[in-house]
Parts: sequence; structure tokens; C-alpha cells
Amino acid sequence: MGHDVIVEIVDVDQWARIRDIRLRSLKENPEAFGGTFEKESAEDEAAWREKFIKNEFLVASVDGADAAIMYIEVLDGDFGATCWIGGCWSDPAFRGKGLFSAMMRFVDSQQRGWEVQGLGVWTDNFSAIAAYEKLGFVKMGEDTPSTRQPGKFYQRMIRKS
Repeated sequence: MGHDVIVEIVDVDQWARIRDIRLRSLKENPEAFGGTFEKESAEDEAAWREKFIKNEFLVASVDGADAAIMYIEVLDGDFGATCWIGGCWSDPAFRGKGLFSAMMRFVDSQQRGWEVQGLGVWTDNFSAIAAYEKLGFVKMGEDTPSTRQPGKFYQRMIRKS
């Protein structure tokens, strides 16, 4: 049976919804992110609302349960990127259900300056790299040292809608 997948841009007044899924991602897969559960779980409502100034938050929900998240910042990025995608995560219980494919179709359907998407992924996060490649992202440039996590490297990837 198919599940109802809904992708939506979450409004700032639903900041707690974004906080909840972001904190789940940091708890479940801390190795995947520059941010930490300790730091972000201590942030107050004002700090969470502030994140919405620069970023749009997309959530994919399955049968009413928030199952995947990403944020998108419009910017002039490396390699012609018109936006930067970050914080990508899906709940392990919902993996393999095409949530990121659905989210990228949503991105492609928007007229918001999201035509060329860039992202950074840890060079040792092979499952994420494979998933991004399947979605049409291509590695660009050299591996780059992380400023937030010394000793780790990320690679940039670009996708055109």
C-alpha cells in the first residue's frame, strides 16, 4: 500500500515542529551534521525563529508523521549554485520510501531561485553521497576542511533542476 507523503514549506509559527525533527536528526545521526544536539537543544524560541529569516524549511510527512527535513537558503554559491541545501535527514523508520525524491520534486516545482542546488556532505558519509548522486547531485571541487568540526572534510555537490 502507498503512503501519503506530503512535502510542505513550514511556516515560522511552526518553529517547534522544525526544532523537534532537527533535534531528532542530531540525536539519531550526530555524525552527519556540523551542528550538535547539545547546542541546538539549548536554543530558545527566539533562536529557532531566527533560523527562518535566511532559510526555508521543508518537511516531508508520511501519514501525518514528520519523517524528513531539509532547509534551503537562497544565495549565490560556488559552481553556480542559486541556493544551498542543508540539514537533510530522514527518520530511519521511513527510509527507502522516496522522501528525498519527493522533496526534490517539490524543490523543482517552485519558482523561488532554487534552480541550482548546492550542498555539502561529509566525505565519509557514503550512504548520503550515494543518495544525493541518485537524485542528480554531482561532486564539485576539492574536499574542504570543516570549520565546525576540525579534522573532518566535506565535499560540495551540485544539482540543476
